[in-house]
Amino acid sequence: MEMILWGMWVVIGLIIFMTILVFANFGVLWIQAASSGAKVSMFSLIGMWFRKVNPTVVINSRIMAVKTGLNIPTEVLEAHYLARGNVPNVVRALIAASRANIPLTFQKAAAIDLAGRDVLDAVQTSVYPKVIDCPAHKSGKNTIDAVAQDGIQLKAKARVTVRANIDRLVGGATEETIIARVGEGIVSAIGSAVSHKEVLENPDRISKAVLGKGLDSGTAYEILSIDIADVDVGENIGAKLQTDQADADRRVAQAKAEEKRAMAIAFEQEMKAKVSENRGKVVLAQAEVPKAIAQAFREGHIYSTPSAS
Repeated sequence: MEMILWGMWVVIGLIIFMTILVFANFGVLWIQAASSGAKVSMFSLIGMWFRKVNPTVVINSRIMAVKTGLNIPTEVLEAHYLARGNVPNVVRALIAASRANIPLTFQKAAAIDLAGRDVLDAVQTSVYPKVIDCPAHKSGKNTIDAVAQDGIQLKAKARVTVRANIDRLVGGATEETIIARVGEGIVSAIGSAVSHKEVLENPDRISKAVLGKGLDSGTAYEILSIDIADVDVGENIGAKLQTDQADADRRVAQAKAEEKRAMAIAFEQEMKAKVSENRGKVVLAQAEVPKAIAQAFREGHIYSTPSAS
């Protein structure tokens, strides 16, 4: 009986010790959740610890959601945490979407977060549109350069106002695509102008031409407006090209003239060589004449006439 009593006291002591240990680790969170209306059982907290889930992150996110009228189960938050998602960011995004009457479910917000997008920033951009500079500052360019049909270069700066499209965030193109498409549209609009003066007089023609192309198709944003911030006159590209062409033609003509001169010099040298060759033949022929005369005398074909005394 004494051994049994001692065993019972040991078991009771272990139970008390484990209770104190659990309460020391999770008691504060349990009290916070209970006092905030986001009740969670102590067994759930212990289970989070065994599943290597940070209970502080999950409970604080649940409290934040409950306080704003969103009832997100603890199990759902745990699952997103185990998937290496940003639980507080998703909850904040849901709260912001709820305040702005934007339809956004936890499943969609979690999918956007796991896709690598900042879902909170997307919701905020949907509520407060973002302004994108075109060209972007990090590109190293200050202006978008294009040439009108009269050969005058124009340097333009644009500001694109966009709003995030929640439904196209997963799989939608990023800001870089918007900037590239707007830049291409500006170059095309300036290039189609007959004169650069038309663009300077009506810069909004660029905005209208670019907006009409539906550049936000397939992107995660909706373009609200494209504003031309500045248009400056650059170089006379047409005249420069003509000058370069004339210089190239001059060099080609000089090269052809030099080629002809070299050919003439070569021909002259060739003729001089032929003259020297023919002159040598003449000298050789002249040397043969005395031999021929002597041979004729020996053969009696030529008789010498006695000179008169």
